[in-house]
Amino acid sequence: MQIGVIGATGTIGSRIVTEALDRGHQVTAFSRDISGIQDSRANIQWQNIDVTDADGIAAVLPGLDVLISGFGAGNAANDPADALARAIADPGIYARAAAALLTALESYSRVRLIVIGGAASLEVKPGLVFSDSDELLNAAIDSLGLPREYAAAMHGHGDALNLFRTSNRLWTYLSPAVEIAPGERTGRFRIGGDQPVMDAEGRSRISVEDTAVAVLDEVELPRFVKRRFTIGY
Repeated sequence: MQIGVIGATGTIGSRIVTEALDRGHQVTAFSRDISGIQDSRANIQWQNIDVTDADGIAAVLPGLDVLISGFGAGNAANDPADALARAIADPGIYARAAAALLTALESYSRVRLIVIGGAASLEVKPGLVFSDSDELLNAAIDSLGLPREYAAAMHGHGDALNLFRTSNRLWTYLSPAVEIAPGERTGRFRIGGDQPVMDAEGRSRISVEDTAVAVLDEVELPRFVKRRFTIGY
């Protein structure tokens, strides 16, 4: 398949690119600035992109079967402090990116879109979303060692999801586990819908590598078109 990956140099995006290549797909990798990238792998090409520019996104869609967005406010893989500061300073970036992606797809309605978003929009229980409770949200932020100002970015991800939910495009939204970090590719995890998947210790967690596996599984065998899903051990 022909797969585009936005945020291809990021923590999640880079793993998605590798997983896609390992499965034999053709990849177009997109980033804000590709001037310093040297990549000798086969079946990959790199292009610049601005995820808030609908016209620019539309220009790269011809020929793609699937567009995956692992967009983040900054590059957390290279500078996590800067990425965190950018997300806090401009939480509306996620909704603007969602709007641009959906606008670009208006003329390419057969291209599937898979977006990796946030976990704060998951439901603690039916009808109660994490981000709707300041107490729950602050507890989650504290447990992750993040400043409480990051709540604005979590709400921003939720705003983006709401935009996708009102769209008739072929979108899929992945809310990863609450705890997500580089680790091991096991290929063994569980899949959920709108509520987090908890392990035996009551933790919602997943590795970045297994997140990439879940994304490519969805690329190859669509199960959540026009739906959100989540994953966890």
